[in-house]
Amino acid sequence: MKRHLSLIAAPTDIGAGSRGAGMGPEALRVARLLQVLQGQGLEVIDRGNLAGPANPWLPPVDGYRHLAEVVAWNRTVHDAVLSELRQQRLPVLLGGDHALAIGSISAVARHCRDQGKRLRVLWLDAHADFNTHVLTPSGNLHGMPMACLCGHGPQELIELSGQTPAISAKWVRQIGIRSVDAGEKRFVHEQGLEVFDMRYIDEMGMRHAMELALATLDEHTHLHVSFDVDFLDPAIAPGVGTTVAGGPTYREAQLCMEMIADTGRLASLDVMELNPALDVRNQTADMAVDLIESLFGKSTLMRR
Repeated sequence: MKRHLSLIAAPTDIGAGSRGAGMGPEALRVARLLQVLQGQGLEVIDRGNLAGPANPWLPPVDGYRHLAEVVAWNRTVHDAVLSELRQQRLPVLLGGDHALAIGSISAVARHCRDQGKRLRVLWLDAHADFNTHVLTPSGNLHGMPMACLCGHGPQELIELSGQTPAISAKWVRQIGIRSVDAGEKRFVHEQGLEVFDMRYIDEMGMRHAMELALATLDEHTHLHVSFDVDFLDPAIAPGVGTTVAGGPTYREAQLCMEMIADTGRLASLDVMELNPALDVRNQTADMAVDLIESLFGKSTLMRR
């Protein structure tokens, strides 16, 4: 059955600690994301850019930077993603910083409730993004989306899906994590988040991690992938604001994407934190597009 994709661009770095992620969607277009996906036999529409408030670049207030602006952007993202899901299209949110995943995944959670589906979230990231306004060293909301989705955050964000919390920590599998703040580390442990960090991947291999992360998916499961480009090792993907050494190699990342594709369950996607201002000749965007192509079925050989 032919799949119908909608690219939704959210060109803002409102939740980030450095400027530039707002240019991410255009870099993905320059890297021919739409044409590459069409080459996989997919029907793809680029819905253009969502609009929202400009980045005021102010210090934190009560532990949050730019809260009102982050809320406005996430409401817009929520409505756009939900609209595509209700049209039985697969939304691909092009960020923008990872704070936008609050709106995206809130919409997916609402849709799953309406459809009676189980939700599984794969969070591909160097960071757990489980900070709160009390734990955060920076106040940047792109370090808090997973906590907000699990009900720990400002009221305006935790209520976006129409139910608080939007998701349960038990529905999440985090992969590639290698940078977690001290207080956040304790909080992640208390909340029972399932994390396949880089030590686990080093010891057990990406294949084993992905087999566990994808276990128990069935036809009643909606699989959402939230792909922060800083998941990748900065040697192959320098164009992000928060690089952390020691991430997955190109082959490990390819295996991760191909195993997700093999499930046939991918139903929504975020591509976050690409920062062309910090990139080298758009190589990180090219890498991201290459991996997204694998996520939608590119493989070396025909596979059964």
